[in-house]
Amino acid sequence: MTELTCFKSYDVRGQLGVNLDADICYRIGRAFAQALSPELVVTGRDIRESSPELQGALNDGLRDGGTDVIDIGLCGTEEVYFATSHYAAGGGLMVTASHNPIDYNGIKMVREGSRPISSVDGMGAIQKLAEANAFAPANRRGTLTEQSPRDAFADKVLSFIDLDALKPLKILVNAGNGVAGPTFDAIAEKMAKAGSKVEFIRHHHTPDGTFPNGIPNPLLLENRALTGDAVLQAGADLGVAWDGDFDRCFFFDETGAFIDGEYVVGLLASAFLPKNPGAKIIHDPRVIWALLDLVEQGGGQAIASQSGHSHIKAKMRAEDAVYGGEMSAHHYFRDFMYCDSGMIPWLLVAELMSTTGRKLSDLVADMQARFPSSGEINFKLADKQPAIDAFEAKYVPDAAAVDRLDGVSLDYGDWRVNLRQSNTEPVLRLNVEARGDRALLDAKVSEISAVIQNA
Repeated sequence: MTELTCFKSYDVRGQLGVNLDADICYRIGRAFAQALSPELVVTGRDIRESSPELQGALNDGLRDGGTDVIDIGLCGTEEVYFATSHYAAGGGLMVTASHNPIDYNGIKMVREGSRPISSVDGMGAIQKLAEANAFAPANRRGTLTEQSPRDAFADKVLSFIDLDALKPLKILVNAGNGVAGPTFDAIAEKMAKAGSKVEFIRHHHTPDGTFPNGIPNPLLLENRALTGDAVLQAGADLGVAWDGDFDRCFFFDETGAFIDGEYVVGLLASAFLPKNPGAKIIHDPRVIWALLDLVEQGGGQAIASQSGHSHIKAKMRAEDAVYGGEMSAHHYFRDFMYCDSGMIPWLLVAELMSTTGRKLSDLVADMQARFPSSGEINFKLADKQPAIDAFEAKYVPDAAAVDRLDGVSLDYGDWRVNLRQSNTEPVLRLNVEARGDRALLDAKVSEISAVIQNA
């Protein structure tokens, strides 16, 4: 039995030719079919040059395991989520490496009802079967059909807003040469046919697996100017950028400034609460004060969850929450199978700008002033534990409140900090927020960073 190191907590990701190839994808397909016994599954792929071969191997494994396959082709991860429920399939698998380096690829999986699969809920069984590479014979070979749910998907995401409420905004969209472009065009076409006067400026729009403008990851500081500068040049009211498989979207205001994820979570909560009085909003515990304030003002109920899509989705289902958001730009919606979407958020923000008549910079200015935050700061360390120990020894004893839901969160009244280990990378992630005091925030970031780096 060979260990497959491409299996992670929530998905499969690996370096091509090192720990991921067509044979491994075939085995994962066979294992998925045997572990979950679905009659039908949906598969899709991103634009990476390796994705067609890997999806083909995955399809063959599923079919040899007796499962029928609907191949929806080039698409975004959320289109696989949607298609899994749309076709009443027993699972969905998306071949994508999202924002990882160009020599990587992977698979994101869901089970029936577009429910997540994690290391404690199905992924472990799939991994063991794939590693053993000894599968039970199937009674038949599954069929393969090609279908596109894109028209129905576009209708679904547009159902989240009142199209008639949209004002004639100018929106710059940056697909980063990932797969967002064609799906966005299907949505924009429906908007135009419905009489919408929103104008779109497309930037790096054509899918291209060589990524001529860099790997699409707008969260990286060095990548933000690609969209921010284009917003300024176009004189746009709003900028939207997606990662490679567009399950995350990022926002830029009319000045080209990047809007940090925690403030976007607050905006989207604000969009839902007037329509859903008293609704529950799920959030991760990294940066919370601005959201808690907005949810309280809106008469909703904020509930914390451990970070990570499987945790957020499970918490949303348990609480029947209308919306869940992570500062990492994953946004989850009850009426979208409790799944994350990168297309629904920008529609909601455009609607909020239209109904309030306010610029995006104005919509977030109060949050930014009252609750400044550091943004997520990552520390790559060969051994993380000494840094964690040094941090806790210095800061835990004097904290007014200590929360270990996800890493350690410490509240001091006028400032708050969260330190956690990444679920997917060998790094420590630091977030600090304050109450209206940027100087205090900056001082604490500098102080804590020194403790971590000197440990």
